[in-house]
Amino acid sequence: MATYFISDLHLGATYQSDTRSRERMVVDFLHSIRGKAERLFLVGDILDYWYEYRTVVPRGYVRFFGALAELADAGTKITWFIGNHDIWLFDYLRDELGIEIVDGSLLTEIDGKCFYITHGDAIGTLRPGFKLIRGVFRNRFCQWLYAGIHPRWTVPFALRWSSHSRATGCESTFDFATDPMVDFARRTLVEHPDVNYFVFGHRHVVANQPLADGCQFVILGDWLTNFTYGVFEGGNFVIEKYTSEG
Repeated sequence: MATYFISDLHLGATYQSDTRSRERMVVDFLHSIRGKAERLFLVGDILDYWYEYRTVVPRGYVRFFGALAELADAGTKITWFIGNHDIWLFDYLRDELGIEIVDGSLLTEIDGKCFYITHGDAIGTLRPGFKLIRGVFRNRFCQWLYAGIHPRWTVPFALRWSSHSRATGCESTFDFATDPMVDFARRTLVEHPDVNYFVFGHRHVVANQPLADGCQFVILGDWLTNFTYGVFEGGNFVIEKYTSEG
């Protein structure tokens, strides 16, 4: 049995030409790991936008949620990390599908190895605008006010916002010597010297490099251009690329 890691699917993104085919690709991947996955970590920005209302469920993602439910019912433990796009995950997916929701980071042991897992949007020097918006989006009172606006207004607004953000603010470069995620991992390793793997999303790049003796640094890539995921099995962590053939 293996442990799988996937991030930055951005399902439902309007800046992608065929969101339905990409959702089917993700569903095919989830079907392919059924019976092999002991754990599945969804490391943030799985949905391009999501807001859970108290009594209604937004449309879309039926095939994806169904595949997650099948995995959970088959015994796979699923953990979903809140990202900066799927910030408003509350209790629906937790209670309906039996998924663990994590807001922030998780330090956990998997098959005798210590993992530090987080989406990564709060790491490094945040742009003032992003920092302000992040604070507003996470404020409980602001969330309550937002929930009072009819979805016919909030959903198109949020999707346009996301499309603009992707066009103007995407970080697609990675320099291991100077990257703030690497610096964060090194500083965290001083506090937690037992960590064997740091696993991040958010950056839409792929990295799997030694950080220190016995410690690996990982960024999972995305499912917009890379279609990559991580697999930990038999004491080894590898990044794989998914194709329509599996």
